[in-house]
Amino acid sequence: MAATRTYPIANNIVALTGATGFIGRTLIRQLIQAGWQVRALYRPQVGRVPIEAKGVTWIAGDLNNADALKALVADVNAVIHCAGAVRGVTRDDFDQINEAGALHVAQAAACQATQPRFLLVSSLAARMPNLSHYAGSKWRGEVAIKNTAHPLRWTIFRPPAVYGPGDRELMPLFKSMANGFAPLPAGANGRFSMIHVEDLAAAMVHWLTQDTGYGETFELDDGHVGGYDWPSVLRIAKMVLRHGGTIIRLPIPITLLKLVAWINFTAAKLLVYSPMLTPGKIREITHTDWLCDNSDITRITGWQPTCELAQGLAGMFDTTQKPR
Repeated sequence: MAATRTYPIANNIVALTGATGFIGRTLIRQLIQAGWQVRALYRPQVGRVPIEAKGVTWIAGDLNNADALKALVADVNAVIHCAGAVRGVTRDDFDQINEAGALHVAQAAACQATQPRFLLVSSLAARMPNLSHYAGSKWRGEVAIKNTAHPLRWTIFRPPAVYGPGDRELMPLFKSMANGFAPLPAGANGRFSMIHVEDLAAAMVHWLTQDTGYGETFELDDGHVGGYDWPSVLRIAKMVLRHGGTIIRLPIPITLLKLVAWINFTAAKLLVYSPMLTPGKIREITHTDWLCDNSDITRITGWQPTCELAQGLAGMFDTTQKPR
């Protein structure tokens, strides 16, 4: 681990990628509340309007635009790279964002006369890079950061499944549970960790206040001892979302999921769209161990999570409603 040091950059400007995404929007709000100025990258697109907020400066461009990245990271205190691809068909669909994009941002930061601190928001999936193109791309992105020609003061966060308001991956499942049904892979009883988006953003803001943790990769979760399995998630959802009412588990055969994933994958190639359910995603979903351990990040930075699943679900839904 790199020794604790004091760096000459004294401003409070943070460069941020992925600012318009699920995690990025929450992070911007927390950064501003904590007194940071944010310089955020966004891709101009029809229908995409960056939020106007005091303390946020928007830089138009993408991860392949060297001029935009140079403007993004110029004379900032720190860079937080949140941008990432979670949908795709081929390895290149993921690598061009999760590997090459991470490398481009790191190179821009490394070329500064006074290097900013650098935080890469990776994924717990990077622990198992052979499972899917997504997992492999996240791992290769980490390697790219570590091997930047001009060494960075880097830190890597590997969050597990992230949920909260605005989440598009787990929210449909939680809504189904709130209506009394839980479509889940048959026999999927592995253990996994989770983290609420507010806790993840708070960990990043906390990292900014510290001068330590460089050259470290941290896994972080909500602190629930032993993580979760689907029966425990259903018990929590039953109490929080159904007030003790019934949630019927609908077991979906793995063979059926694999068939649907293969059809989706093939159709995506022909019709040129980015699917979420692919054979690689099925391998991720059915992997038996996605547990995290907060002890290292807590010991080194002092950050601790505050929101376990019951509290997180209660905040996402109107739990005063009666079960149907």
